[in-house]
Amino acid sequence: MPAIAEKPSLVGLSRLELSEALGLAGVPERERRMRTTQIWHWIYHRGASDFSAMTNMSKALRTALEEVFTLTRPEVVSEQISVDGTRKWLILLPARPDDRRPHEVEAVYIPEADRGTLCVSSQVGCTLACTFCHTGTQTLVRNLTAAEIVAQLIVARDRIGDWPGQTRATDGLIPDAERAVTNIVFMGMGEPLYNFDAVKQAIEVMSDGEGLSLSRRRITVSTSGVVPMIEKLGAESGPMLAISLHATNDPLRNELVPLNKKYPIAELLEACRTYPGVSNARRITFEYVMLKGINDSDAEARKLVSLLKGIPAKINLIPFNPWPGTRYECSDWERIEAFSEIVFRAGYASPVRTPRGRDILAACGQLKSATERLRAKDRMAAAAVAAE
Repeated sequence: MPAIAEKPSLVGLSRLELSEALGLAGVPERERRMRTTQIWHWIYHRGASDFSAMTNMSKALRTALEEVFTLTRPEVVSEQISVDGTRKWLILLPARPDDRRPHEVEAVYIPEADRGTLCVSSQVGCTLACTFCHTGTQTLVRNLTAAEIVAQLIVARDRIGDWPGQTRATDGLIPDAERAVTNIVFMGMGEPLYNFDAVKQAIEVMSDGEGLSLSRRRITVSTSGVVPMIEKLGAESGPMLAISLHATNDPLRNELVPLNKKYPIAELLEACRTYPGVSNARRITFEYVMLKGINDSDAEARKLVSLLKGIPAKINLIPFNPWPGTRYECSDWERIEAFSEIVFRAGYASPVRTPRGRDILAACGQLKSATERLRAKDRMAAAAVAAE
């Protein structure tokens, strides 16, 4: 177990938390608003990793801050780069007093020619146990804090050189755009709406126009269907909404997404119809993983169209991404195309999501830290050494 850092990091904090932290460093209350704005700019706009870079503040203040705080980011334990340019980072979280052991999460960067999407995690592990999802085979450990969620974006921008004045990474595809990270999707480890407060605060930090400055239209929260929190998400935070649907009837969805037993399809779709701000300009994305012989028939396609009638929607068809031990297979390409054609003729955009990062287990539904297995090996090795 790593020692808990003596000096906490300011990276990932909200404006209020940052102001309170300055009080601990002895900054007078009358100065805190100004100093918060200055430090906010350096952390979230310039990507500063050292207080010495904050040249518009006095040396005495920088020294005082350095005595109490750091600008340390979480450690990247490993980085994998796919043949298609997708990057997956295993990120070691700083130890907290209530952590009984080190914890890690995975974040994935998906570059395209004109954009770059960062898939972030909101929990360590997951509690939903969706049977087609690798992450669902990992038990829930704890929620991430808002700072730990925001730090995934900071780490990503560090690694690919996405701060002003930095040199972009050249080992893999990076979009030729002003910003390399243009979109955020809460589609990593965990169910975001079971960690609502932290996710809401993280979105506030990410979308602040004086810092990371990501439009809320470029931030998407995906849920497996925590119905009571959907309206709250739209009313209090306002990101784009994605629904992990995957089935058109309750018996099948009960199997694929066990949360459906608590919040069945009819309740979920009613929450979508009344999602604050939903319109043709702010359509809800319905994610539908294509499972061979399970949910990919023409009849299922027609039922899907019928279910979504009246909801401004886009349907993402996701070829199933296999992972070790799964019992499912991906639908044949011809079947996916036939399914897509039925949905398209009904008037819905139905793009087939190109699998990305399959070779490094970074594709949709594949995220799961391998550290539990590695720790088991470490324990066995340690026991063997002790027995000698």
